Amino acid sequence: MGMRPSNGYETPTAERCTGGMMRATVNRVILCLMLLGLLALPSMAMSGGPSAETDNDGIDGNGDLTVRYGCTCHNNGAPSDRSVVMITGVPVMYGLDETYQYTITVADSLSLSGGDGNNKAGFLLSSAGMGAFTWADGQDIREAEKAPGDVSHSAIDSDGIWFLNWTAPTEDVGAVSFWLAGNSVDGSGVPDEGDYWNLLSFTVNAPGTIDSGDDAATLETRTISVGDYDTLFLIEESDAEKEAERQAALSLRIYEQGNLLYWTSLVALIVGAVVQKEILERRYDEAPEFLATELAYPQAIRSGLIGVAAFAVGVRWMASDASISFPPDSIVEEGTRTFDLTSFAIGCAFFISAWAAYSVYRTVLAARAEPQIKDTL
Repeated sequence: MGMRPSNGYETPTAERCTGGMMRATVNRVILCLMLLGLLALPSMAMSGGPSAETDNDGIDGNGDLTVRYGCTCHNNGAPSDRSVVMITGVPVMYGLDETYQYTITVADSLSLSGGDGNNKAGFLLSSAGMGAFTWADGQDIREAEKAPGDVSHSAIDSDGIWFLNWTAPTEDVGAVSFWLAGNSVDGSGVPDEGDYWNLLSFTVNAPGTIDSGDDAATLETRTISVGDYDTLFLIEESDAEKEAERQAALSLRIYEQGNLLYWTSLVALIVGAVVQKEILERRYDEAPEFLATELAYPQAIRSGLIGVAAFAVGVRWMASDASISFPPDSIVEEGTRTFDLTSFAIGCAFFISAWAAYSVYRTVLAARAEPQIKDTL
C-alpha cells in the first residue's frame, strides 16, 4: 500500500507540472504579442506622414523639431529629392490681418513624371504661432494638439494636395518664417527606405518693407518648391503620353483634311453641274421657263437681300480675329475640346452669297423669256 499524505488526499504531481508549464507558455506568448504591438505603434502612427501630434510633441529621434529638421524614421532619416514639396499663394509681404490662400502639394517625383511611384502623402506646416491657419471641412487637415498653431494632415491623402488659409497677424511682428515638411509614402505601414521626405522653409516680409514704387510683380503671391529639378521644371512626357498625343494629332489632321476634301468636292460638283447646265442651254438655244413680272420682282429682291447679307457676314468674319468654334467657348468648361469652324463658316457665307446672286440671275432670265401658250392661259 502506498503512503497517503496527512491531509487524506493524493497529490497529482504530473498534472500539476503540466498545467504550470502551459500557463507559463501562454504568459510568454501574451508578453511577446504585447511587445510586438508596442513596437508597431510608432511605425503605424508615422507611416502616413510627418506627425505633429506625437507624444514627443513633434520632436524627432534626435530631440529636434520634425517640421524644421525632418524625420529620422523615413528613408533612413535622410531627405530625398524624390519627395517634391510645393506651396503656392505665398505673399512676398503680408498685410495686417489679411488672409492668403495656400495650396500645399506633396508628391513623389517619379509619380509626377508618369512613373510608378508613391501615391500617398502627408505634411506638417508651422509658422511658429504667427498668424492663424483655417481650412474647409473637407480638407483632411487638423491642428496639432500638442503643437498649437501648427497644422498637419488628418488622413493619408492620395493626391497630396491641400488648400488652407493663413491670416496674417493683426500687428507688425516683423518677418514671419514658415516651415513645411512633407513626405510621400508607399502605404506599407512601415517607415522604411521606400518613404521619401523633404523640407521647405521660407519667409514673408513684414508690412512696409517693400516700397510701393517697386515692381508690381514682387507684390504678388509666389510659388515655393523643393525637390527634383527635372521633375519640377523639365518634366518629360512618358512614351505612352507621347503616343497618345501623336494619335490625337493624327486623328485631328485626318478629320480636318477629310472635311476639307468633302466640302471642296461637293462645291466642285455643284458648280460643275451649274456650268454644264448653262452650256447646254446655250448650245440648244434653251432658256429658263417664263416667270411673270409680278412673281419675278419679289423673288429677285429676296434673293438679292440674302446674297448681300451673306456676303457682308462673310467679310465681317474674315476681318475679325475671333474664332468660331463648336461647341461655343462661352457654354463649355475650360479645357473642353472644341472644333474651329471659322474657315467652314466663312466659306458657307460666301457660297450662300454666290448662290443667291445666281438665283437673281436666273430670275432675270426667266422674266425676259418669251411666254409660251401655257403661260398665257
